[in-house]
Amino acid sequence: MPSPGLPLNDWLVRLETLSPWEIDLGLERVQCVLERLNLEQAETVFHVAGTNGKGSSVVMLESLLRTTGVRVGSYTSPHIIRYNERIRIDGVEATDAAIVAAFERIEAVRDDVPLTYFEFGTLAALAVFADAGVHTVILEIGMGGRLDAVNAVEPDAGLITNVSLDHCEWLGDDVETIALEKAGIMRPGKPLVFASSDLPRAIVARAEAIGSNLIVAGRDYHWALHDDVWSWQGAQTHLKSLRRPSLPGDIQVENAAGVLALVEAVGHSNLLRTDLINAAFSDLHLRGRMQLLDADGSWLLDVAHNPAAAGVLADTLRTLPIAGRTIAIIGILDDKDVEGVVSPLVDAVANWVAVTADNPRAIPAADLARRIANVTNQGCLIATSIRQARDHARALAGSDDRVLVTGSFYLVGPLLELLLPVDIYSPR
Repeated sequence: MPSPGLPLNDWLVRLETLSPWEIDLGLERVQCVLERLNLEQAETVFHVAGTNGKGSSVVMLESLLRTTGVRVGSYTSPHIIRYNERIRIDGVEATDAAIVAAFERIEAVRDDVPLTYFEFGTLAALAVFADAGVHTVILEIGMGGRLDAVNAVEPDAGLITNVSLDHCEWLGDDVETIALEKAGIMRPGKPLVFASSDLPRAIVARAEAIGSNLIVAGRDYHWALHDDVWSWQGAQTHLKSLRRPSLPGDIQVENAAGVLALVEAVGHSNLLRTDLINAAFSDLHLRGRMQLLDADGSWLLDVAHNPAAAGVLADTLRTLPIAGRTIAIIGILDDKDVEGVVSPLVDAVANWVAVTADNPRAIPAADLARRIANVTNQGCLIATSIRQARDHARALAGSDDRVLVTGSFYLVGPLLELLLPVDIYSPR
């Protein structure tokens, strides 16, 4: 047991040593320690899974639920700047003291159970929420669903944003296999919203097999976008004159539609009001995901690290036209599809700067630049550090140009720290 008063950063370093595996999918370890903790569970629990769009959906659901006046806890991963981002209560990041107290509580009962970094953090979030007496908890699935640590908690309802290829080493090499893993968050008799019209067969089959109430985009609810307003039609409610969510991109309307379907499915019809939704979705903040920034030039930061996310990013760039060019800084981990990420962006990006992301599994900048050049048929600058990548991009960018930062959390986070003063990351 670490000595009392160990700082949060030291705890985080220690957590990386407790398990011989960085990722070790399975529920037994978390269930064992969760039983020992004997935490009081929140009255309502939502699971949010999917390949892309989870973070956006969580912040929308969080913001809308908070209009009821209940305390809402949200758990997401990974973080962009600081670990505290993963655990929020009513939109405010948990303090170091609250997280450390949760870590100490877990360590006191863990005994010899070898929890992974993510498992330990998931249990800590649950302990923080229990200590704070939150009413509603939103838990983002870290990877997959069936064997993810979050799935050890019984949900009242779930949302799967979409399914595409990512984390193939752990989840499978095709969409149907990955979808079956994500379908593991379904529960008999409980609602599960699938927020994309591209519905895998495995999702339908799993819902039928266990008797889950499957609600599908384009089948059980509908939406339509008209310039700056959109409409939504659910099972019982029709809403008009909804304003676009404040997060950039048409995809955010699709994410918002799924959130409204989830809210309707659990009987929160009191929230399905145009004025409440417009207010809740008008001031959303999500670091490193379609984040627009003015910092000695125009910047767009997005962690798109799979082909589907890169396709959405390319669409968003087209909806956010600029007078000049787009210069991209990119860093990618070695388990990602480099060519699949770069290809959708070829027509939108004029110049590329490759850098080694801040992670041992990052592709070296020189190798990444070579692969980018093969896809784009143009040269790619190589930066020896993230700071130099920023400087290269600034030197290339004119007053009408935009700099895009993409490819990995482990690039976007460190570069965001370089662009903005650290005090803006204090809990709001």
